[in-house]
Amino acid sequence: MFIPLYDGVALKYLKAPYATYAIIGLNCFIYVALWLGLLGDQARLDTEFGVIPAVLTHRAYLDPELAVIPTNLTIFTSMFLHAGWLHLFGNMIFLWVFADNVEDAMGSLRFIVFYLACGLAGALVYTLMLPNSDAPLIGASGAISGVVAAYLILYPRVHVFGLVFDWLPLSLPAVYCVGAWVALQIGGALFGGSPEVGWWAHVGGIAAGITLTPLFKRWSVPLFSRQTG
Repeated sequence: MFIPLYDGVALKYLKAPYATYAIIGLNCFIYVALWLGLLGDQARLDTEFGVIPAVLTHRAYLDPELAVIPTNLTIFTSMFLHAGWLHLFGNMIFLWVFADNVEDAMGSLRFIVFYLACGLAGALVYTLMLPNSDAPLIGASGAISGVVAAYLILYPRVHVFGLVFDWLPLSLPAVYCVGAWVALQIGGALFGGSPEVGWWAHVGGIAAGITLTPLFKRWSVPLFSRQTG
């Protein structure tokens, strides 16, 4: 529905968003290593390191050969696996456009904790809503949804340039384009969107982002800034 490309908001507190760069770099490195076959079979790794709600809720159990890490840790390892290059690109472009300013508003260390907390919330909400699912949940979408929600309440008036309906170039205030994206995620969860998308993980990340942003931001950074970019 909307692919963000640029927002033009300068950093105020940081020289560079190093945490954002590190997260993007790690995701891309893991994907390339998987693509080259350096880490083994993709499907096996998804099962070993992805979140499987039925396993997390002890309604099913992995073969001991696949249980290579404690089940609870898959909540975090799943954030760094992606199903394909489009999945990776879609997540990373959102992170590239929005995360730098959120990191700037929070500080790099707090941003990393915030990012992981949003991913954790996404995985837990997904598991709560689909406790019997045996399909691995992978991807950074829950964490990134939290980042997008943080951006929305920190910089609602900033104009974001992107592709509306994935092809029409427009510059719109974040409250409209990002707000519509958030509404789409909630609608997909409530009304049954594509089964290949972890809608409830997105909703969990959004809820965490809205809740945690006032606690993680610098005291001098206002909510609902009047800055337009």
